Amino acid sequence: MFDLYRLAESDQYEENILNVTWRRQRWWFKLVHVCRQWRNIILESPSRLDLHLLCTVGVPVADMLAHSPLLPLTIYYRTDLEITAEDESGIFLALSHRDRVHYVDLWTPNVEKFISVMDDQFPILERILIDSGTKVALPVTIQAPNLRHLKLRTAYLPIGSPLITTTAAGLVTLELLNIPPWAYFPPSYILTRLSLMAKLERLSITFHPRIRNRDVERQSRQTPDVTTLPNLRRFLFRGRATYLEGLVTWISAPSLSILCVKLFNPLPLTVPRLCQFIQSSESLTFRTIQVTFREPFVSLHAVPWKWDTSLMLQIKCGHIDWQVASVVQFFGTLSPVLSSVEKVAFSYDEGYQQLEWLNNVDRSQWRGLLRPFTNAKTIHIKDSLISRIFHSLPSDEGEPPLELLPNLEEIGHSGGGNGPDTFTRFLDERQVSGHPVSLRLVDPSMFDKPQYLY
Repeated sequence: MFDLYRLAESDQYEENILNVTWRRQRWWFKLVHVCRQWRNIILESPSRLDLHLLCTVGVPVADMLAHSPLLPLTIYYRTDLEITAEDESGIFLALSHRDRVHYVDLWTPNVEKFISVMDDQFPILERILIDSGTKVALPVTIQAPNLRHLKLRTAYLPIGSPLITTTAAGLVTLELLNIPPWAYFPPSYILTRLSLMAKLERLSITFHPRIRNRDVERQSRQTPDVTTLPNLRRFLFRGRATYLEGLVTWISAPSLSILCVKLFNPLPLTVPRLCQFIQSSESLTFRTIQVTFREPFVSLHAVPWKWDTSLMLQIKCGHIDWQVASVVQFFGTLSPVLSSVEKVAFSYDEGYQQLEWLNNVDRSQWRGLLRPFTNAKTIHIKDSLISRIFHSLPSDEGEPPLELLPNLEEIGHSGGGNGPDTFTRFLDERQVSGHPVSLRLVDPSMFDKPQYLY
């Protein structure tokens, strides 16, 4: 019987550790009306079946609480429309049952008035998700000793919040997103808190672009102890490179398998500590890299050796000449990681309007872009990038012919109006050196499908 109930639940529930749907909490509603025996069996096993009452938009919370068993409460209100008076009363009523609140997910106008009443202990609360478009902090007095998942967007935690200090040991997910300037904290602050989170599996820290770079540089120089996060598998960061360096210098994450980094320029852009951080993970080893130029950023997406791993790096900057200059610096410090890559693709979005700035990129920069890929056997190049990159490939006078891309075996290109003369000099040079390179025409649409590189 229990297997049947769990099957009914799993058929309607798509696993997402931080997002709940009405189906997730209502899977059992119909089953309790099949017959009295089923109703009794289900309601006698609320913990085993993970039963909850769902307080959400349009649900008469007062009536539901008055006529339902004393089950844990899921408070789920996600809407950009004004909350009705009835729903507002329902939120306040549900939050007043502190000993029953298990899950809070709020994204509504004026969300701060609901957050303000969360100023006491919630003994069984496991998940908090707050989305706010305004300046709002969680009460410093909120306590949730069983908290496992915490996600805040624009909303923030005040200094000294017990959610990431005294009750941090049980956290599995910590996502602090779009942190505004007034809620900025230095790397040493969050590192001290992370040292308490041995169970942490997912970590996201993203800053609002208005964070000043000089503040980051000044406060990133502190040197805390190294924090080992043995269970961390996913890490997302958006902000300044100096902050990231100050953070990953003091973190060890041997189980990390998914890394996403989005950096705000300016130059210089060197990340030697990030390189060491990637190398320290046993899973972050890659064979394929796709570099894509688009507005307003350039991205590097890595196709992994293993299907459950992923690496994505982005640099936000303007014209493509700046993007190339940024990537050259970035790749230069990531050389130990990129040296194992076997396939590289260079592409751009079809709607990219900055390609005329390609004329501002000199030959040495294109060569600097390619230099880290010492083990690359295949390179794919799209349209307008072909002539620029190919003209940089032949060796300089007095330079060994295999100085750049010494293991290259194949070049895939999408044509783009480039004639055979574009490739002749480089192909002849490699033929003479005894390391011939073949040429293959690739459908331009394939550059929008990263799986073609597998």
